[in-house]
Amino acid sequence: MTEAKTPAGGPLAGVRVVELAGIGPGPFAAMLLADLGADVVRVDRPGGPGLGIAPARDITLRNKRSVIVDLKAPDGPARLLDLAERADILIEGYRPGVAERLGVGPGDCHARNPRLVYGRMTGWGQEGPLADRAGHDIAYIALTGTLGMIGDPDRPPAVPANLLGDYAGGSLYLVVGVLAALHHARATGTGQVVDAAIVDGTAHLSAMIHGMLAAGAWQDRRGANLLDGGCPYYGTYATADGRHMAVGALEPRFYTEFLRLLGLEDQAGAHTDVTRWPELRERVAARFKARTRDAWTAVFEGTDACVAPVLSLGEAPHHPHLAARGTFTDHGGITQPAPAPRFSATPAAIRTGPARPGAGADDVARDWDLPRPAAPSNSSEPPPPQ
Repeated sequence: MTEAKTPAGGPLAGVRVVELAGIGPGPFAAMLLADLGADVVRVDRPGGPGLGIAPARDITLRNKRSVIVDLKAPDGPARLLDLAERADILIEGYRPGVAERLGVGPGDCHARNPRLVYGRMTGWGQEGPLADRAGHDIAYIALTGTLGMIGDPDRPPAVPANLLGDYAGGSLYLVVGVLAALHHARATGTGQVVDAAIVDGTAHLSAMIHGMLAAGAWQDRRGANLLDGGCPYYGTYATADGRHMAVGALEPRFYTEFLRLLGLEDQAGAHTDVTRWPELRERVAARFKARTRDAWTAVFEGTDACVAPVLSLGEAPHHPHLAARGTFTDHGGITQPAPAPRFSATPAAIRTGPARPGAGADDVARDWDLPRPAAPSNSSEPPPPQ
C-alpha cells in the first residue's frame, strides 16, 4: 500500500523533518510539527515497536509518511544521512551516545548538512549523573519537584498520566527549541543541536511557583496553597451521582457569584480567612453532594462563577463549546483532538491518517529526490534504548 502525498498546508509548509522512530514525546513533537504543515518522514525500524496498539489507530502518526531503515544494516546509516542532507530538522530520542554509535549522530549529520537542526529528546538530558539511566515520565517529574506538588496532603502524590513530563515538559519544549533553532539556521546558515530534556522542561514549567515560593506566597507541601487544592474555592467536588465539578472561583467577584449560586452567601468572609477554609470546604462539599453533576452544570451555566463539570475523555468531544469550536474532530473513524493552535492565514489540518510503517517509501523517494531502496528484511533485533 502506498500513502498519498500529504499536501502542503499550515505555517510550516515546506519544512522537512526526519523523525527517528520511538515512543512518547518524540513522536508527539513530530506530530505537532506535521499538524502545522511540516513534511515529516518517520524512519521506522524493521519490526520496530509502537504504543502497543495498531499503527492505524496511533494518532501520533497522523500527517506523516513512513520509511523503513535498519540503521544496523550496512547501508542503514547512509540511507538516513541521505534524508538528513535534505531535511531542515531531525528528531531522535535515543539514550546519549546511541545515535553516534549508529553513525547518525550530530557530527555525522552536520558533515552532510551544516544547516540541520538536530533535536534530541530524552528524559535526563545529554549530560549529568543520570544521563545514561533508563527512566519514564513519573521519575523525571519526581526529581523536579512538580510531582510532589500534586494531590491531597494525606495521600501519595497523584499521577498526572504522562502529560506533565513527556508532553508538556518534553514534546512542547522540543518543538519550541527546534523551531527557534530553525529560525537561527535560516538567518545564519548554521544548524545546531537542541538538547530537550524532560527534567529541564518540567522544571521550567514551575517557574511561577518558584517565584511564589521565594516570595513566601507558596508553602512547599501539597494541598496547602491557592492553586494546589488547598483552597476550598479552587478544586474539585463530588456530586450526588459520583461525578465531579471543578471550581476556580479565585477573584472576589467570581467567588461572590459562586456562593450565591450555591446558596452559601453567609461564607462571604471566608474568602481570605484561611482559618475558615475547613468549614467552607465542608459546606461546599455538602452542597455539591446534594445534586447530580448535570444538575449543577445547569445551575452554573452562563455564569461567571468559574465552575465546570469534570468530563471524561469520551464526553469531552460532545461538550457544546468544544463541539462548536471543533476542538475534536473525526478522521478515518477516529475521534481525536484537532490541530492546535489556530492560525488566521495558514490553518493547520489533519491531512492524512496514521502512517503505516514503510508505506510512504515511494512518495518520499520521489519528493525528496532519493533512490528507491529495496524492501528491508524483517528484524527481531531490539531497538536502541531510549
